[in-house]
Amino acid sequence: MHLKHPGSSTVALAFSRFNGLRRTQQIANLITKHLEILATAEEIQLKYPQQRLLFSKFCSSTSLSNMAAPEETLQLNGTKEEDQEKKKKKEEKAREKELKKLKAAQKVEAAKAQAGKGSQPSKKAEQKAAKKAAEDENQEHYQDPPTPLGEKKRLAPEMAKAYNPSAVEAAWYEWWEKSGFFVADANSKKPPFVIVLPPPNVTGALHIGHGLTSSIEDTIIRWRRMSGDNALWVPGMDHAGIATQVVVEKKLMRERGLTRHDLGREQFNAEVWKWKDEYGGKILNQERRLGASLDWSRGCFTMDDKRSKAVTEAFVRLYKEGLIYRDHRLVNWDCILRTAISDIEVDYIDIKGRTLLKVPGYKSPVEFGVLTSFAYPLEENLGEIVVATTRPETMLGDTAIAVHPADQRYMHLHNKFAIHPFNRRKLPIICDAELVDPNFGTGAVKITPAHDPNDFLVGKRHNLEFINIFSDDGIINSNGGKEFEGLKRFDARVTVIEALKSKGLYRGAENNEMRLGTCSRSDDIVEPMVKPQWFVNCSDMGREACEAVEDGRLEIIPKQFEADWFRWMRNIRDWCISRQLWWGHRVPAWYVTLEDDDLKEFGVYVDHWVVGRNEVEALTEAGTKFPGKKYHIEQDQDVLDTWFSSGLFPFSVMCWPENTADMKTFYPTSLLETGHDIIFFWVARMVMLGMKLTGEVPFKQVYLHPMVRDAHGRKMSKSLGNVIDPLEVINGITLEDLHKRLERGNLDRNELDIAKAGQKQDFPNGIAECGTDALRFSLVAYTAQSDKINLDIQRVVGYRHWCNKLWNAIRFAMLNLGTDFLPSENLDVKSLPCGCKWILSVLNKAISKTVTAMEVYDFSSATSAVYSWWQYQLCDVFIEIIKPVMSADDNNSTSASVKRVTRDTLWICLDNGLRLLHPFMPFVTEELWQRLPQRLGDSSRKESIMISDYPTVIKEWIDDEIESQMVLIESSVRSLRSLRMAYLLLPKQRPEAFLLCKTDEVATVVEKGATEICTLASLASLKVLRESDVPPVGCAVNIVNEHLSVYLLLRGIVDAQLELSKLEKKKEELIRQQEAVTKKMNIPGYRDKVPANIQEENLSKLNKLMAELSIVEEANENFEKLLADSS
Repeated sequence: MHLKHPGSSTVALAFSRFNGLRRTQQIANLITKHLEILATAEEIQLKYPQQRLLFSKFCSSTSLSNMAAPEETLQLNGTKEEDQEKKKKKEEKAREKELKKLKAAQKVEAAKAQAGKGSQPSKKAEQKAAKKAAEDENQEHYQDPPTPLGEKKRLAPEMAKAYNPSAVEAAWYEWWEKSGFFVADANSKKPPFVIVLPPPNVTGALHIGHGLTSSIEDTIIRWRRMSGDNALWVPGMDHAGIATQVVVEKKLMRERGLTRHDLGREQFNAEVWKWKDEYGGKILNQERRLGASLDWSRGCFTMDDKRSKAVTEAFVRLYKEGLIYRDHRLVNWDCILRTAISDIEVDYIDIKGRTLLKVPGYKSPVEFGVLTSFAYPLEENLGEIVVATTRPETMLGDTAIAVHPADQRYMHLHNKFAIHPFNRRKLPIICDAELVDPNFGTGAVKITPAHDPNDFLVGKRHNLEFINIFSDDGIINSNGGKEFEGLKRFDARVTVIEALKSKGLYRGAENNEMRLGTCSRSDDIVEPMVKPQWFVNCSDMGREACEAVEDGRLEIIPKQFEADWFRWMRNIRDWCISRQLWWGHRVPAWYVTLEDDDLKEFGVYVDHWVVGRNEVEALTEAGTKFPGKKYHIEQDQDVLDTWFSSGLFPFSVMCWPENTADMKTFYPTSLLETGHDIIFFWVARMVMLGMKLTGEVPFKQVYLHPMVRDAHGRKMSKSLGNVIDPLEVINGITLEDLHKRLERGNLDRNELDIAKAGQKQDFPNGIAECGTDALRFSLVAYTAQSDKINLDIQRVVGYRHWCNKLWNAIRFAMLNLGTDFLPSENLDVKSLPCGCKWILSVLNKAISKTVTAMEVYDFSSATSAVYSWWQYQLCDVFIEIIKPVMSADDNNSTSASVKRVTRDTLWICLDNGLRLLHPFMPFVTEELWQRLPQRLGDSSRKESIMISDYPTVIKEWIDDEIESQMVLIESSVRSLRSLRMAYLLLPKQRPEAFLLCKTDEVATVVEKGATEICTLASLASLKVLRESDVPPVGCAVNIVNEHLSVYLLLRGIVDAQLELSKLEKKKEELIRQQEAVTKKMNIPGYRDKVPANIQEENLSKLNKLMAELSIVEEANENFEKLLADSS
């Protein structure tokens, strides 16, 4: 009787597929989830034998699913074969890793045993110690010597044994920049490809959103540069009007006890420029840490002379076309910043009912979400009319009460008046069917035209009086009455309610759902106020921007954002572009005061404004407008919205309005890449202004990347402690230092405690040093996650480990290529060994997939293609199968010939693979590429990988037949490895194997790949059997597909009786623990008295024990079967 692995028969296989598969996968998932817990000695108190046992059960549980034929597995789970292959390989690698751990544990215990016997160290141990001592003495051979700033990096004679990101990333950037590799040539004949970096605020510091933007854009620009384009990536910095002014004002108050008004406008702006030169722009230097290959020679600032000229020119042209106008209109007013803000700078909070919120400038929280009712007395003793409002303080500015014209309750009050209880002002009762819903509340609405958007329109329709009751800083002014003048607006709210109560007019309050507008800059509650402002008429420009998308001149990627674009553009409101600040582009408009004007107040006459590029031009305009009049002019004190200058950025960076060489060559730009959150802040305005002022869409495509959230999907917030600084991921940081960063902020004690707890939960050991390359690759790979990225730092850590894999691959190559290796100029692909043909063919596929994905900005697929080739095909297969070739005797002419072409193939793979990967991971690829041997006298090789050619598909490498054969070989290896894992074979144990083939075609393939199978599956020998042959007794079997089965000879290798004994002890211990937990959970009153978190812990513990027990029982069946078949 020959030995069979459970499930090897057709019946068992069918059971595995349809009945056992789900259970097996559930067990595997549970083990994956609890692997770390199970390995913790503290919690489970396992020693080496039990650890080994546990791992064996894990392997056994997963081996059944591996037995299903690939084609049938595909039908069952609906996934692509390629994805399934990757998954299996990952599982195998994880299991191999665990086996290595077990082996290490064996060695530790053996060492302890040796130490206990007091034995002398072995000769092998002595040799190992001597080798280590020699390496320690020659550390300088592994350490890079210092490199003078800007020179090409000087590399150590020998590669370090492990990848060190800080060492690898040193010196390369400075050399790239000094060498001019980032600079584009306006006179080049190459096709231009242009991106402008979204200009970060001058006050800003690098955050993870910048990290994502920079990673994506640099990946694109490096790929385009290597692909032969005249690639230009323009850096810039935004003056950030509000943010910068606030920073400098705080600095003045903190250091000198002065306000900007103490200094005056001119001196204050001088202080801002001084601050900008000293501290501003820090973020652009941080971009260098991310490897951003920006053309720094074209760097600009939105308030430098050339950009300021562009802003003035744009304003003058739009004004002359009638698109910019001045008007008294309701705006969103920020009482803290004392300036108007645009609609899209208003954030909204949904409030369900009575809510207390912190408001800047108030010591105590302010109440919102309450609808207050009060009565207005009517004239002629007609009684009263009750109204309701969520803002009682605004009643001081009421100028009417509106009712529905058809509302029978108020028919008798049409054209009557209510009397204001505090100032005796007469308020007309007006009819307005457009505003009033007779079924809501009392059906009567108070009208405050100067402080409510809807009331403003009512006031216009009925020609009502507009009474502003607030000063610019939110204080009740004289229009509010002496009783309330000088009160802050929300303090006045309380005072007004008390005053109404004292007059017997208060009618109660109730919860009310509402949306509360707050300023995204200051967090202040937005106050609608009527102010004279400058506006841009956006109606026609918005329509033209829609047409550009509809006719294909502008492509929005992902396409899902087109709907948002159309919805916003088709309902666009006029844009308020003036701001009551000192820092920014001053509005190029002058007010003309005529000598014979009745009113001399600045700005009182709307038709007295002139616009010009400078004061001389403004004087000329004034003379033309008011011929023969005596006058003087004064420039508007306001500045322009920061987004106005940013909206000109794609062409102002080319020095528009001048027709420069850059403007001719690089405009329109190729791509605008940014976050989808500023599609209306910035993207829409660039499109409208670009089309209007240059006649062309400013870029051909817009790629909108996702927003970065934490691993739990939460928005990053200082108060949650989940904000991730890219530099902390690059350099690494301890938990203690993360806490210190929080403490330097402005969180209150409660918020600080919550934030620290969040950091401790997410980063219990701090953040490991990951390096720039791992962070970039992670962020770019994450872009597949729809409109949000849930960033898990452990994934970045995983890619940092992968960098070490790349490092070791090159290190292996350098050791095996030898110091005298020179790559061949020509390689006869047809004469190559099968393994070499295969790796070149799949390299071709990887190149094709990567380029195709990059062309449509599918960065996730691009990173997947590159990663899969390096990880699963080059490192896991090719490098492994060529190890015997590399160690073969050079004296044998055949072996020497095979070794030579294998070395050439390896060099080609590494050269192409590093160039393929470079746009994603610039530093490690440059360092490794520079270490590769060069062809003698190769004039085509570039000085740097970043200016080398990007790999292209080579038709001669395509070999579908070899790839198909290799799929069968790899499937055989996986099946053999699965058996090895199931029966706990250690790497040094190399059993015999037999492959039973049912067709000649399959037999030919596996015979041809026998060497590769032996190498990859760690076999002593491999024999191919035909259908009539019988495998020897004592074999475990696994089915590859309907034409091929693999047999592993285990007789004399596995002691089934010993393993069963260990399993029995483990089973008894698990049952004991399970009964103890169950007993706890069954005590009377458990559900009511035991805290919920303890109940959750107990349930989790019980589930874990049950999963372990299930694995032990399944493993027990395996070994019993083996024992029975061996008897």
